[in-house]
Amino acid sequence: MATVEVVLITYRSQKGAAQIPVVSQNLVTDNISVVEGEMAIISCRVKNNDDSVIQLLNPNRQTIYFKDMRPLKDARFQLVNFSDNELRVSLSNVSLTDEGRYVCQLYTDPPQEAYADITVLVPPGNPIIEARDEILSEGNETEMTCTAMSSKPAATIRWMKGDKELPGKPKVELTYDKMYTVTSRLTLTVGREDDGVPIICIVDHPAVKDFQAQKYLEVQYKPEVKIMVEFPPGLTREGENLELTCHAKGKPQPQYVNWVKVDDDVPSHAVITGKDLYIENLNKSYNGTYRCVASNSVGESFDDYILYVYDAPTTTPIPTTATTSTTTIITTISYPKASQDTSPSTEPAAHDSRAGEGAPRTVDHAVIGGVVAVVVFAMLCLLIVLGRYFARHKGTYFTHEAKGADDAADADTAIINAEGGHSNSDEKKEYYI
Repeated sequence: MATVEVVLITYRSQKGAAQIPVVSQNLVTDNISVVEGEMAIISCRVKNNDDSVIQLLNPNRQTIYFKDMRPLKDARFQLVNFSDNELRVSLSNVSLTDEGRYVCQLYTDPPQEAYADITVLVPPGNPIIEARDEILSEGNETEMTCTAMSSKPAATIRWMKGDKELPGKPKVELTYDKMYTVTSRLTLTVGREDDGVPIICIVDHPAVKDFQAQKYLEVQYKPEVKIMVEFPPGLTREGENLELTCHAKGKPQPQYVNWVKVDDDVPSHAVITGKDLYIENLNKSYNGTYRCVASNSVGESFDDYILYVYDAPTTTPIPTTATTSTTTIITTISYPKASQDTSPSTEPAAHDSRAGEGAPRTVDHAVIGGVVAVVVFAMLCLLIVLGRYFARHKGTYFTHEAKGADDAADADTAIINAEGGHSNSDEKKEYYI
């Protein structure tokens, strides 16, 4: 509370009859704010008293207490303490008519006064929330109002949706009895996530704490549909069975679901039991998109499952080594680890039977064996061709002729002196390696 200090300065007329109080630092009191119906305490304190009398006056300057005596016939005023330095008085069951300026007066020459302003706070009535729509559909806009009536001073209204504060548009009205009525308007668009969320109107006022009201949103929305694969856990293969379950959740809750095959009919021997679809002895003619459809009063939703039936697994052995008399070729076929991406470049859509994570991947062993055989045969043919080519274009050539011709004087003599002459020409030999 603020402290008000008043000093009294005395002005006398020329005849000396009038005395006007002014501010003094010797007599002090406090301003008071009190809630209607509660108790106010008024205290008049004197710092240095010279046995002067202290009295308390009401806003109409009627004496409430003179020393420890109460001339005013209002039993709500009661003496709390009286001494040379203080006069303390209580006022119970405070009402709006008690609001005003009270006077602490010290009987001196000239008299000194101090003023205590009493402000009466009136709390608002219980806040009232009104909604334009009781039941909402997702995506719709709605409006709410919150009203705090008959307060003093005017209240402040805040809006909360869960833990998030929302902006409102307030309107303040002053009533005939000098009270304030405040109305705040909130506009918001709701989604399915808002179903069951409280909208809270909080009233802030100095006379009350934690004053609020709330209303829970009721939002209807179309179903959320999801297909779950119950069997098989991995890839779908010929001869195996398929079991799908359709989960649908909405508000209101859909009463039934419907299974269809996009652009075709569901296989004749497929068994549909409520939300379950069961197909025995799969084959590739069953490939396609299977759709689960659910609906309620708000709308319709669906989810798709793409079925792709793989060949049944084979166990053909994989050739890994080929050997010939001249060359040995070792071919190693390595398979990628499960963590590596060996799927095609185009990923299948969600709920695609080709997209089972961790599902075993098969290799066509017959194709691999044929490829290895072709490679081995081609390498053998290449080695043979290369061998024949080098055999024809590489070797050593030797002849023995005209030995001693280097010592002859001319060509004729060289021929005559040649070892064996013409008669030995048949002995020339050629060596082919």
